Amino acid sequence: MANISEFFGELTFNKKVMNEKLSKGVYNKLLATIDSGEPLDQTIAGDVAHAMKEWAIENGATHFTHWFQPQRGGTAEKHDAFISYDKNGEIVERLSARQLIQSEPDASSFPSGGMRSTFEARGYTAWDPASPAFLLEAGETKTLVIPSVFLSWTGDVLDIKTPLLRSLKAVNEAVLRLQKLLGNKKVSKIKVFGGPEQEYFLFSKGLYESRPDLVICGRTLFGATPAKGQQMEDHYFGAIKANVIEFMEDFDKELYRRGIPAKTRHNEVSPNQFEIAPLYEEVNLSIDHNLQLMDILKKVADNHDMVAVLHEKPLGGVNGSGKHFNWSIGDDTGANYFDPSGTPQDNIIFLLSLAAIMLGVDKFGGLLRGAVADAGNDHRLGANEAPPAIISVYLGEYLEALMNEIEGLGKITDQKISEIYLGLKDLPKVAKDTSDRNRTSPLAFTGNKFEFRAVGSSHNCAEAATVLNMIISYGYNKISDTMEHNKNKGDTKSKAFEVLEKVLKETKRVRFEGNNYDVKWHKEAAKRGLPNTKNTPEALELFLEKDAVNLYKDMGILSERELHSKVEIKLEAYNKTKNIEFKTAINIAKTLVLPAVLKQIALLADANVAVKSAGVKSGAIAADIKIIDKIYVNIQTGGSALDKEIDACEKQATELKKAKAYASKGIAALDKLRAAVDAAEELVSDEFWPMAKYQELLLVL
Repeated sequence: MANISEFFGELTFNKKVMNEKLSKGVYNKLLATIDSGEPLDQTIAGDVAHAMKEWAIENGATHFTHWFQPQRGGTAEKHDAFISYDKNGEIVERLSARQLIQSEPDASSFPSGGMRSTFEARGYTAWDPASPAFLLEAGETKTLVIPSVFLSWTGDVLDIKTPLLRSLKAVNEAVLRLQKLLGNKKVSKIKVFGGPEQEYFLFSKGLYESRPDLVICGRTLFGATPAKGQQMEDHYFGAIKANVIEFMEDFDKELYRRGIPAKTRHNEVSPNQFEIAPLYEEVNLSIDHNLQLMDILKKVADNHDMVAVLHEKPLGGVNGSGKHFNWSIGDDTGANYFDPSGTPQDNIIFLLSLAAIMLGVDKFGGLLRGAVADAGNDHRLGANEAPPAIISVYLGEYLEALMNEIEGLGKITDQKISEIYLGLKDLPKVAKDTSDRNRTSPLAFTGNKFEFRAVGSSHNCAEAATVLNMIISYGYNKISDTMEHNKNKGDTKSKAFEVLEKVLKETKRVRFEGNNYDVKWHKEAAKRGLPNTKNTPEALELFLEKDAVNLYKDMGILSERELHSKVEIKLEAYNKTKNIEFKTAINIAKTLVLPAVLKQIALLADANVAVKSAGVKSGAIAADIKIIDKIYVNIQTGGSALDKEIDACEKQATELKKAKAYASKGIAALDKLRAAVDAAEELVSDEFWPMAKYQELLLVL
């Protein structure tokens, strides 16, 4: 690979290209929208569209597309050629201001959660200037991609990006309000930063293709425990295989060409599991980059005769894949509100920001669980590889002690405040160095940011970011409300500490420094009244509680109608996923596994006849036949039972009831069938077994 800086962002319509292609006045107006969040000056749209089109054509593009994030997951695009008629009826290449700003894809087949009928097809995409356009390559073909939001004809939200952008507005308003109360007039714009660490599996393409469950469902529905899995702990941070390094090198190069700042790569816990982590960026861009990363990952893997799998639990019994989402808040002065400072004035906003997130988690922690709820992540959350479904906050030993000290101040005095300030001068050192990381916590403070560890590998981080932004905005507003109510009591310092002391007492139940995997914590969390929703339908119900609905409405994130639609879409996706998995399991059992078991029975039967013909008296072979025959019966009855459960689930009156049926009796029936199939795998000859086994999937690449 050449020097990265020489080709970094070459496929991106970045600021360097904008500066070259646009007049100074247009460039500065566009920057005001990108950097400062000012409304787009519509008068410059034509110039920007022309420059964008010219750049794209120079680089070989023939089409453009608005690229958006529907609620079904993933991304969506509809390609249009640049061609148009001029006034003489001749074909010319053009991208108009209107085409840049807005497009109209057919919205009829996107999930709407009951907000509109199928025949109500009109939907609109609208350009998001804060995320740079880029070129999508497919062989020799290039397409100009314009990041966008997606709305219905009536203006209802149909995507995942729009709520994120609205939540950023809520954060901006809430923090500026608090900064004004603190007397800080230098800050004019609040920035939220993100950095998703992406875990993934790589499998040999040939082995992958032998597994219909992996191909169809993204995960294996059957698989006996291998002799060597991850128990030796020799893969994590181990030496990377040569062919994997070659893949990673090509992967990184493609990311750099798109302007995606990939920083770290390494082996993960399970064999053939890996992780890539970026430098942090403003959160909207970081999420768009992560969505591109997931797409590029699969394409580059395919070029190396591998398959990249992003399911949260592709193999049972080994480490699953998450996406640790690093999140922080700062402003246009360069401050990071989660980075402790040696100056007391700066530490006020640091401590109040910690208080704000604790207020949000205390009141709405269940929404964080709901934001990461789906069929894939249900296999991962709560196991000893990922945080539990109980949402708590980890601050670290020093900060926890400091919070306890502030909480016990009693009456605020200048002397006590001075003593606290003296302690705060050491915060930059102690907060980062003297406290270990708690990898079992769902929301852990890690020195200058929070790490939300419950996001699934396949997820769009915008869901989690939206909730984090929303609940901390709630916390900031609660703090501002209290300070305004006490506006005649003391100076800013004392008022801030009075509020902080009050908040710490109110939210102590969500602070937990111990092992989140320990069953004792589950019992303790129940005593504290913290929600513990163990599956997707339970978690999604939390969105529809009155306080949650009001929070979304009051913050201007989603209307009640849009929120109900969001939940309905998620429930529908859960039910369809389980339905596909169950039907795939039945099909594999009937058409692949049972024939293999029959071959084994026939082999043993022939051997039994041969032994008897030789005059040898032995009951061992006959006993083996009985064992295999029983397994055959168990697979047959297990498949029939699962089929009946599918019918029972589908007959439920609502999507919620259907999801609860799938999550309980349905999954139990699949588990029973799996136990029978896995037992067969351990007894049937390798020459008969129709699918790659875990041992091969984990060790061959």
